[in-house]
Amino acid sequence: MARVISDACVACGACEATCPVGAISMGDGKFEVDADKCIDCGACEGGCPVGAISEA
Repeated sequence: MARVISDACVACGACEATCPVGAISMGDGKFEVDADKCIDCGACEGGCPVGAISEA
């Protein structure tokens, strides 16, 4: 199951940089996870400085 990014996202880009498969990109005002690419490794969750990423 893919991770999700909440509205707490401050669009810093830390999650995008930590994703090993390039599943995160900028959406409408916040970053978004492409569920088809996400391997659910949790790297983005650990790299988010504001805790905006969680399991779906």
